[in-house]
Amino acid sequence: MNETKTPHCNEPLPRKGIFRILVCRPNHRLGNTILLTPLITELERHFKGAEIDVISEGDIAEEVFATFFSVRHVFCLPRRGFKHPLPFLRLLHDVRRRGYDLIIDPCLGSGFSRAVTRLLHATYKLGFSDTPQHSGLTHAAPTSIAMQHMAKRPINLLRWALCQEHADELGYPALDIRLTDLELAHGRRVVAELLSVSRQTSSPPVVGVFANATGAKRYPMEWWREFIDTFKTLCPTASILEFIPMHGHSMLGSEWPGYFSSDIRRMGAVMAGMDLMITADCGVMHLAVASRVATVGMFSVTDASVYAPYGHGNSPLPTQGLSAREVACRVVAAHPDLLGRHVPASSVEELQSMRGGDLFLSQAWAP
Repeated sequence: MNETKTPHCNEPLPRKGIFRILVCRPNHRLGNTILLTPLITELERHFKGAEIDVISEGDIAEEVFATFFSVRHVFCLPRRGFKHPLPFLRLLHDVRRRGYDLIIDPCLGSGFSRAVTRLLHATYKLGFSDTPQHSGLTHAAPTSIAMQHMAKRPINLLRWALCQEHADELGYPALDIRLTDLELAHGRRVVAELLSVSRQTSSPPVVGVFANATGAKRYPMEWWREFIDTFKTLCPTASILEFIPMHGHSMLGSEWPGYFSSDIRRMGAVMAGMDLMITADCGVMHLAVASRVATVGMFSVTDASVYAPYGHGNSPLPTQGLSAREVACRVVAAHPDLLGRHVPASSVEELQSMRGGDLFLSQAWAP
């Protein structure tokens, strides 16, 4: 898909008169919901003073957008709504009664999202389609303009509809759940308490590890043990804190202090107290990025160009063909400002000898 050129639509959206906006993304996954936050930021930039509603599934979106002043209603369709037809149809009927100036369907190829968009009322409807006459949209963007990355895709969609000049030079808003100062203060306190109990230091670097993911994206416990052993050899002053998955069980054999919360924002607030987060590709990876902590996202089977953490301090790390030891070395090598000053000379020599000396140390992956 085109990453460098964004053709403009023939009849752009008006810059004035759009005050009621609905983002239609009926999906229950944490990552997909967080990947919408840059779109909300972009809408706020173009339509100052507008009120934004969001359609989602489940209740995660309510937590994600809880501190977004521009977001008024988060309509949470029941998960597997067709198994709960009455509340599902009741909520859709309620949303349908509301008139919007603009509805955005940011999905590429989601029949359900498009069906909901067709059902609702709006002056303008924006989405991707290569068959405009059958799309039900007033502004149907060709799929060729869609960015690979899921967070950037709806940004290009909106910029296309506004005939934004030099769109590729503007950069892209960051993932951000907009943690409050109070939430951040609570997070720092929890981190200090956990490190104190485990007799680790709160001096940097404090490194968070989330060792869970779905299916083939999950690395086994033995892999993580080798990774952390290598990491600690190279950076012995680092303190480790494990973030516990929703099932409530450690993925690292409870060898490190752990933090568990079923509340998305509390989890993010504690992550924000880390100097670095290390995680496989999963929703929690996006949560870490949106909590504004430097994040390494490891990709074993999925496409990093679609889901990679981007922005300052964030890095995707493809791990195909690498051992856990090699991955740990690359993490240390790629974060010299954060971790390098804590690595003793003897460990640097070991790192240099592992994979081609100074050449390996200079290797980093594209942000």
